[in-house]
Amino acid sequence: MSIDSLPVLFLTVAIVFLLSDPESSSLNALAIVFISIVLEAIPFMLVGSLVGGFIEAFVSRERMATLLPRKGWLTVCIAAGAGLVFPVCECAVVPVVRRLTGKGLPFSAAIAYLLGGPIMNPIVAASTALAYAFDWRIVVLRLGLGYGIAVAIGLLMGRLFTRAEAIKDSGAASQNNALACGCHHIPLVHTHHKIRSEKSQPFPLAIANPAGNSMDCGCGCSHPVSDGWIGKAGAAFTHAMDDFLAVGHYLIIGAFIAALAQTYIDRSSFLSLAAAPVLSVVLMMALAILLNLCSEADAFIAASFRGLMPIPAQMAFLLTGPMFDLKLLLMYQSVFTRKVIVVLASLILAAVLLTATGLEMLKGVLQ
Repeated sequence: MSIDSLPVLFLTVAIVFLLSDPESSSLNALAIVFISIVLEAIPFMLVGSLVGGFIEAFVSRERMATLLPRKGWLTVCIAAGAGLVFPVCECAVVPVVRRLTGKGLPFSAAIAYLLGGPIMNPIVAASTALAYAFDWRIVVLRLGLGYGIAVAIGLLMGRLFTRAEAIKDSGAASQNNALACGCHHIPLVHTHHKIRSEKSQPFPLAIANPAGNSMDCGCGCSHPVSDGWIGKAGAAFTHAMDDFLAVGHYLIIGAFIAALAQTYIDRSSFLSLAAAPVLSVVLMMALAILLNLCSEADAFIAASFRGLMPIPAQMAFLLTGPMFDLKLLLMYQSVFTRKVIVVLASLILAAVLLTATGLEMLKGVLQ
């Protein structure tokens, strides 16, 4: 089953439930839980999309690259926490990383920002705090563990691969009409306008549009844009709209699955999983990979499993999704070689599994 078929499957299942017994108390409970999760999460998705859109339009990749040192482990440590200054979700961070690597950012630092950026940012911290009723232990755990995993994997990947081995030539990829980030592309238009390029830049810095204008766009999109604040603001809102609509249906599907679990699955089944810590962690990791949620909204899905899954399993869900899921797997292919993707995915899953399992030793502190 492809990712594109998930909305159709969701709609079919939802209609079946609606027609089965519309007056049943269980269906009413399902609707209440589902709507509450969606209404809590949507504002944060909207804010995150707007922030990402304005970063795309107003913050150049050159500026971001100059803010980081070029060498050493310090670069990796700073890059992993750069989301605090440049808050982007995982849908927006891949094209940003693609541009930064083209501007000479070390590969290890790029990996650290790729993994840490969607977790180490104030919007995710706020949404996690709200989802968990301002239990700041969960917020600190998520951001702290996410930062540590990003730094560790960034340093290790820098040891395993050189930039030439890791980054693929994406010249052909920029010709795609649509990317996993949700931005829609238009074909390149041949004009007599000269497009600026750099010898050291493997990725296009700008794409011409029919008006002869160009835009340094992180995901390679060719949204028509005029010079000045008004044009950039319009482009920012266009990016925000694309990102919001592209990932919004995954939130709906995730909220529906969480509501189903709370309404129809016997709590004793979850209690048996809680007795097997590794099994519950693996289940929540798999759920995060399949749901493709945005990091600014996934905390509401994880929090809906409170009382059903132990906190380490919930934390596994919160750490896995922003670093690796099905949509990210597709997006990674536009930047990295297949070997790098396999190694990166393996390291992410192993790190999250070990981290969540290790949290079992702190269960008394977390409860």
